[in-house]
Amino acid sequence: MQDTLVLDALTANQVRASANQSNGRRQASPWHFLAGVGLLVLLAWLIGRWEGFEPGSELGYNLGLAGGIMLLLLFLYPLRKHFRFMHGLGPAKYWFALHMAMGIFGPLFILAHSRFQVGSVNAAVALSSMCLVAGSGIIGRFIYTKIHHGLYGRRSSLDDVRARSGLSSREVQSKLAFAPKVEEALSRFEAMALQAHANPLAGAWAFAVLWLRARLVYGYCARELRRLYKAHARERDWDRDKFQRRLKAANRLVHTYLHRIREVAHFSTYERLFSLWHVLHVPLVYMMILSAIAHVVAVHMY
Repeated sequence: MQDTLVLDALTANQVRASANQSNGRRQASPWHFLAGVGLLVLLAWLIGRWEGFEPGSELGYNLGLAGGIMLLLLFLYPLRKHFRFMHGLGPAKYWFALHMAMGIFGPLFILAHSRFQVGSVNAAVALSSMCLVAGSGIIGRFIYTKIHHGLYGRRSSLDDVRARSGLSSREVQSKLAFAPKVEEALSRFEAMALQAHANPLAGAWAFAVLWLRARLVYGYCARELRRLYKAHARERDWDRDKFQRRLKAANRLVHTYLHRIREVAHFSTYERLFSLWHVLHVPLVYMMILSAIAHVVAVHMY
């Protein structure tokens, strides 16, 4: 077994950077975003339960009007993208931030306006269309972040994802040269994860279970590393703290590498999903517009 092990190759700064990066990913988790949206929906429901107004009252009408104006503001972002004369009106990321905010608060105001009830078929169609568009937007937001540099960053490419990994196959192999079984398991996982699938169903299945396969590979590698480090600790008379530090560094290296392989493998799939999402999202938006116009006309005519 080589004298220089993983902790000597992976500096303490790299370990801390990897930990901070993992913490950053956890902070940016979509579950936090969904929890925030859920709390806002709960707030809209509580407002709707308040007996101080009806949808047709002044307050109810103004809530619906405010929500409708916010939904109209949604279209500023696509207009900013497609009309050249608007390109000089500030960075696109701020327009996208406005698009995201209006896509959340607009439906919330309308839900409060409706008090989560519908009094006609027209209102039911309009509310259902809006909820479908809002739900589609939340799904699109999740996919969007998978193929862009952050929420407001530029679109990534597969080469960008590979470059951001910071760990090449050769680098990992050099650091884990003392553990050939771990190297072999990681190489097999990489080949399997990056394999192209001609059959869409096979590709979808591979996408769905890749996280489970990664966990199984990590479990195997962690057991093998523990066995090797225990043997080396006995030979070198390491204390428990030194053993735990070096084992933790090795496990972190394996975990980071598996995560990066999954990120690269998922990128192409997320690109296809985003294209498909866009095809489905646009018709839903048109359906929402038409049903909303019909609802407003019906309310003011009758």
